[in-house]
Amino acid sequence: MFNYLQAKYDLSNEGLKSLKKGILFSVLSNLSIMIPIFLLTKVLSKMLDVVTMNSSDTSVNVIGYTIIGVFVLFIMFVFSYYQYTITYVNTYEESSKRRIQIAEHLRKLPLSFFAKKDLSDLTSTIMSDCAGFEHAFSHAIPQFYGSIISTVIIILALCVLNFKMAIAVFWVAPFAFFIIFISRKLQAKFGKKHMEKKLSVSDTIQETLELIQEIQAYNIQNEHGNLIDYRLEEAEKSQNKSELLTATLLTVAQMFLRLGLATVIVVGNNMIINQDTDLFTYILFLIVASMIYDPLSQTMNNLAQIFNTDIIVERLKTVYNEPILEGDKNIKFENFDIEFKNVGFAYDKNKNTINNLDFKAKQGEKIALVGFSGSGKSTVLKLAARFHHINKGKIFVGGKDISNIDETSLLNYYSIVFQNVLLFDNTIMENIRLGKKEATDDEVIKAAKLANCHEFIIGLKDGYNTKIGENGRLLSGGEKQRISIARAILKDAPIILLDEITSSLDVENEILIQEAISRIIKGKTVIIVAHKMKTIQNCDNIIVMKDGSKVEEGVHEELMDKKGVYYKLWNIQNKSSDWAL
Repeated sequence: MFNYLQAKYDLSNEGLKSLKKGILFSVLSNLSIMIPIFLLTKVLSKMLDVVTMNSSDTSVNVIGYTIIGVFVLFIMFVFSYYQYTITYVNTYEESSKRRIQIAEHLRKLPLSFFAKKDLSDLTSTIMSDCAGFEHAFSHAIPQFYGSIISTVIIILALCVLNFKMAIAVFWVAPFAFFIIFISRKLQAKFGKKHMEKKLSVSDTIQETLELIQEIQAYNIQNEHGNLIDYRLEEAEKSQNKSELLTATLLTVAQMFLRLGLATVIVVGNNMIINQDTDLFTYILFLIVASMIYDPLSQTMNNLAQIFNTDIIVERLKTVYNEPILEGDKNIKFENFDIEFKNVGFAYDKNKNTINNLDFKAKQGEKIALVGFSGSGKSTVLKLAARFHHINKGKIFVGGKDISNIDETSLLNYYSIVFQNVLLFDNTIMENIRLGKKEATDDEVIKAAKLANCHEFIIGLKDGYNTKIGENGRLLSGGEKQRISIARAILKDAPIILLDEITSSLDVENEILIQEAISRIIKGKTVIIVAHKMKTIQNCDNIIVMKDGSKVEEGVHEELMDKKGVYYKLWNIQNKSSDWAL
């Protein structure tokens, strides 16, 4: 059973040990509750014997029963205490480890996984799903299995005492649990629908917050407000349906359980009349029947929660089952040439993004990728950094296949500057230091000077200790871009990937950034995705992309002489530069 639970819920060995202990003390705690019932029955039976037999001995050993009762209460406290500390404390530790494991696993996944997943869905998996899993393992699962085991032990004990009366107490239990079991698929269906509706609400709220500027600019606040209201109403309806189904089934099952008490009364009366049992046994079974159905009802509640936990576990496993990027961590390169050989890649199965791409970027050379929007230029950079699994072909760095290299080890040799710079809600000093974690403050400042951002930084109130807000919202686009370049300068990696970093900047920032870039590319392997054609005229090789394929290759003069796609792009951009309102 325990191997099954470990495999089903993906428990660590420590988590399995905690679950075993939790179930054990749950069993002991449940069984200890029966001792006061036995003592109470003993006292009541003795008192009834005195009354019915008109005995002159009316004494009851009060002191003896009191001592036993106090001892039993102590035992019950000990069992309950250990049940609490083991199941709750250890479960929270297991849940904490699980969250860390998920975060570590997510860190090793390719970007293609995140491209097909919503951020709100992943956040829900890490927070809400782990919290639901935590609740199940601190409450439902140990209590359910503990109750089942203790109930079986109690049934066996009662069968030894009086088989017929034991059957009278428990004959309803299998039918009540059967009602819950047959509804499992229906509960899972409603539970999944409710989860989808909840995620829809999260997606809509997140989208509204991210696009609040556009929403206000186009005056569509009411439309988005109505959309949020609609999503919330749908989530409320789905939750009501799910809760109503569970409540209805549990109510029916619990009502069915109560038939057991009536059965005990009828069967017990007949057996007393026929002298097939004694008064003590009859009273014992009456008390057991009046008390045991509440724990059984709670067990059915726990079972319903376990069914919902299965949905959570399924969602967690979709993350765990995603293949991570693995490879050799102890890698050394003789050079840093990058070579694509017949590379194919697709974001989805229906359309290729990159088709049979071949090119080589030698160390010390600048290679430019140009083409119309959507031609696959930025995707090539992501593939070069092993952000995605390629579908066919090979990508080499220094003659070594990067699919066999650990991603973290590989990226130690890369400096990457994207068009959309992402900064952390931290100081400028720490944002630049990301390029080299062990860098001193002086090294960070030197890199900032080379990136032409020292002047604007010292002009800020707190200088390098200025907190720049979420994603650098307190800085301009050009300032963020220069901080990103300062990171790359500080890292001083032999491979540099630049993704249209000046496409949306003003002339002043563009000049400053071009100067900064020229300082970091000497002797490096450089691949540039270019939007402004004039910035790549002096590149050693220019690759022209169209619909994911390489259609032209050469230096600027050669490509202009061909009068092909590159020539067309050049002329279109020159004409657009003369356009004015």
